[in-house]
Amino acid sequence: MGMLAKIRRMYFRDKVPLREIARQTGLSRNTLRHWLRQSEMRAPAYPVRTSTSLLDPYKEQLINWLRTDSHRPKRDRRTAKVLFHLIQAQGYPGGYARVALFAKHWREASGAAPSRASFIPLRFAPGEAFQFDWSCEYAVIAGLRRRLEVAHIKLAHSRVFLVVAYPLQTHEMLFDAHARGFAAFGGVPRRGIYDNMKTAVDKVGRGKERTVNARFLAMSGHYLFEPDFCNRAAGWEKGIVEKNVQDRRRQLWANANNRHWPSLEALNHWLASECRAAWADMRHPECPDLTLQSVLEDEQPHLMPNPTPFDGYIEQPVRVSATALIHYQRSRYSVPAELAHQVISLRVYPWELVLVAEGEEVARHRRCFERYQTVYDWQHYIGVVQRKPGALRNGAPFSEMPEHLQTLQRHLLRNEGGDRVMAQVLAAVVSEGLEPVLVAVELALESGNISGDHVLNVLARLQSPVVTLTPVETSLTLSEEPLANVHRYDHLRTHVQAEVNHVE
Repeated sequence: MGMLAKIRRMYFRDKVPLREIARQTGLSRNTLRHWLRQSEMRAPAYPVRTSTSLLDPYKEQLINWLRTDSHRPKRDRRTAKVLFHLIQAQGYPGGYARVALFAKHWREASGAAPSRASFIPLRFAPGEAFQFDWSCEYAVIAGLRRRLEVAHIKLAHSRVFLVVAYPLQTHEMLFDAHARGFAAFGGVPRRGIYDNMKTAVDKVGRGKERTVNARFLAMSGHYLFEPDFCNRAAGWEKGIVEKNVQDRRRQLWANANNRHWPSLEALNHWLASECRAAWADMRHPECPDLTLQSVLEDEQPHLMPNPTPFDGYIEQPVRVSATALIHYQRSRYSVPAELAHQVISLRVYPWELVLVAEGEEVARHRRCFERYQTVYDWQHYIGVVQRKPGALRNGAPFSEMPEHLQTLQRHLLRNEGGDRVMAQVLAAVVSEGLEPVLVAVELALESGNISGDHVLNVLARLQSPVVTLTPVETSLTLSEEPLANVHRYDHLRTHVQAEVNHVE
């Protein structure tokens, strides 16, 4: 447009000849005549240049993926980097920038681009605050795709973070995430920023009024930090951890979803190592010359000392059934049979259940997150077996005994009264301990003499104290050591034989 305006001024205003205009502008006279004959100035329209690209053979596949992702929740949409790796695996030889630009233009044209808003940047002093949030993710654990509640805790100044996955979003999981985070950071900030999650806030009032959960207050009082809760629908007030949720979903979980994990502990171990590796690699957004690890080292002197971990259990009363079982979250757990029909206390930890009666621990079980499962400890039923030995044959708890005890049981139950003999062997577990009984049973099985009396005899010999001979003190001294003479025995035998013959 600028060149066209200059040509029109030279020809119509300054009366410069067409030949001179062509010489000064370098354009042909035919081109000048074409534009000077136009009644009004219009921007020149040129045909779109078409050129081949390395991305052309893969555009159709990219469009299909982008169209599919547009119908998914934002959490599950693949990023441009993930799409780049996918077509790179199909043989795409080009770079990432071309794929990202194509995805951006397609989303803008289809209206799938995210809406953009403006926010106020926040700045925090060293040791001032941390931010906490939950997210929902999925991973394949023990062959099954499971939904996980993932805790994100992040220091607001140094931006170091920790990600921990849990089966549920409950109080005991919340407390465990804080204990792990403060241990990883090497201290506790003075303030914690949260949204109005149900595990922390019982009721949201007007403005900043909150009815905070008593157990959550106990945890914050233990670590001495002040909880601060955002306004309703104001996630930008903890935008640092909100962005961490988005970034970790694109980075960590994109890799975690491509792998199969044997257990949740293995996944959390991998997440912790990946987070620590990211501290050493990622640059601080406000100080690009420094890594997150170096900024954390400067922030740690400003953190409060990290005390012993908060004993973050949830306690509730439970009634023991006639089969010595308690019910929790649609699963059952055994307790000592002597506590049947009583009300005891259940302490719920993230990975364990502890049962307490009259202030003393009576049972401890690995927590089961599957429904309709029964977790037995066969030793809880030894007292009942003494009165009802016939229950050994089909007793469900005793199918979990060690292999040597099960082998002994199979041998003893073949004989009449074998159930009572097996009950006597199991009674020794209470009095002598499990390990000595297992050793005695193993020795009896190896000898081939399989009986209850033999097992108890071996156990008694194993448990008998070793007698140490103490030398007798005397003033006498031995001048000549006695010699062993076996011929004296033969002489005695012949003498006794002669006496016998004489009597006859």
